[in-house]
Amino acid sequence: MKISKLVGKREKETPSGATLKSHILMLRAGYIKQVAQGIFSLLPPTQRVSLKVQNIIREEMNRVGGQEVLLPVVMPRELWEMSGRYSSIKNEMVRFKDRAVHDMVLGMTHEEAAVHLAMNNIKSHEQLPFMIYQIQTKFRDEPRSRGGLIRVREFTMKDGYSFHATQEDLDAYYTKVYEAYKRIYKRIGFKKFVVVEGDNGMMGGKVSHEYMAVTPAGEDSLVICENCGYSSNMEVASSIKSENDNTVKGEVTEVFTGNAHTIEEVCAFLETDQLHCAKAVCYEKETDGKLVVVFVRGDQEINEMKLQKIVQSELLPTEVEKFGLFAGNIGCLNLNVPEGSYVLFDKTLQKLENFVTGANKKDFHIKNVSMSRDLPNTEYVDVCLVKPGEKCVSCGHELSHTRGIEIGNIFQLGTRYTKAMGMKINMPDGSEKEPIMGCYGIGVGRAIASIVEEKADDKGIIWPMTIAPWHVHFCPIRIDDENVAAVSEELYKKMEKAGIEVLFDDRNVSAGVKLTDSELMGMPIRVVISPKTMANSQAEVTIRETDEKLFIPINDLISELKMMIEDEINEIEKSL
Repeated sequence: MKISKLVGKREKETPSGATLKSHILMLRAGYIKQVAQGIFSLLPPTQRVSLKVQNIIREEMNRVGGQEVLLPVVMPRELWEMSGRYSSIKNEMVRFKDRAVHDMVLGMTHEEAAVHLAMNNIKSHEQLPFMIYQIQTKFRDEPRSRGGLIRVREFTMKDGYSFHATQEDLDAYYTKVYEAYKRIYKRIGFKKFVVVEGDNGMMGGKVSHEYMAVTPAGEDSLVICENCGYSSNMEVASSIKSENDNTVKGEVTEVFTGNAHTIEEVCAFLETDQLHCAKAVCYEKETDGKLVVVFVRGDQEINEMKLQKIVQSELLPTEVEKFGLFAGNIGCLNLNVPEGSYVLFDKTLQKLENFVTGANKKDFHIKNVSMSRDLPNTEYVDVCLVKPGEKCVSCGHELSHTRGIEIGNIFQLGTRYTKAMGMKINMPDGSEKEPIMGCYGIGVGRAIASIVEEKADDKGIIWPMTIAPWHVHFCPIRIDDENVAAVSEELYKKMEKAGIEVLFDDRNVSAGVKLTDSELMGMPIRVVISPKTMANSQAEVTIRETDEKLFIPINDLISELKMMIEDEINEIEKSL
């Protein structure tokens, strides 16, 4: 490809509104163009990257027995009503009427369509297991689109759906896909990614894992144990907290605390610490307005994602006075709440003795409360955030926090969709049952942007060889020189004939412009010839990632480039 004909241009200035490295560089390098909020056109270089990523995904899905299909972008309302998601999913899903005034939706995910396809074709356990997958455009009206291709509304995604007769069969296949995903990300070129326990969200199911590119640009908080490899999304992470004092000492005593309402104010007033306090955190359920009261040890914070899963609803802030409670004085003992309210106790209160809690009375607290003595039959839940330095539940070592971008996820869906949509298969004993499903997704654009976040430096993008738009950026200097021009054209044709993907900068511009653009665009290898190098019958070859420079005889250039490209690709393959 000659750069003079390439659609797109390079920019020197940082685009307004772009903050993430990948967003800035992909705009400046002429890789993407914004059409609307969260909607982008991919220019030719990015489309080349996208197709290579898709090819890697396709190869690995085929390797585990996947069968590629193409499901519709537009689906009728009835399909989503069968699963119950037409009403449960809110504004993220685009709904519209066709010319026949029939309710339709734009596909944001395709569980319903996958089951619909399968239930018309699969009747017996003998046809299971199987997995269908697609690489398809989807639209999700994301309220917080940001970061270029990191969080968008329209996106290309690989989603796969497997069907199984038994849980054991799903478990075995899930493990295969789990490993296939690791191969995909290694082949794409990721060095820094982890697999964490995930939250199933709108997909449903019980078991899930998320593949996270570890980067400060990530919006997900991750909990990591460097000792045993435990890793989890903060939304579902657990830890071993500091132990409680389990010796009962004093009698329950009501004390005046006046205007002391926050945990810090109460501790200071009563000369105690947060480890010996139980604080109440209150919400309203979005679904029905019911009160949710959670008691947690004073030094801890609520993980709202965990809590939402327990109460099966989004949570809203609330004014507790309308429920007859006193803000800042809500306590574990003698709590009087409306019927149907949730009252939960976090595990951090287990075995807690001699602690302070609200008196459920304005301006008063109670001290010397004992869980074992005063609330002996309490059931506990895990609704706390994990803090750095707390202990790993697997090995007991200290946990640390980092940030990550979700680049893929896999779920065990169970029978949520097959049962709702009435899909059944005949079993060997003559009975019928709903197939058990797995679901497997990868966002192509997000993976591309995430690899830029991981690899890029201050000069620009650095593409791994396996997905680079072109392997070589060929930059002849002084192309107005007849000898340079003739040799450049000859080398360009030889590279193409040898199967080397090359971007030829055939512009008559300064060396500074060409070299700066090559660093910005990020091809793995740059080749420079000039009157100076040609005087020695050499080409200057620079490795973009390391900035290593080699001087290679022009007669050997093609064979050396082929070897360098093959060696880097083989190095990635060895890590699988």
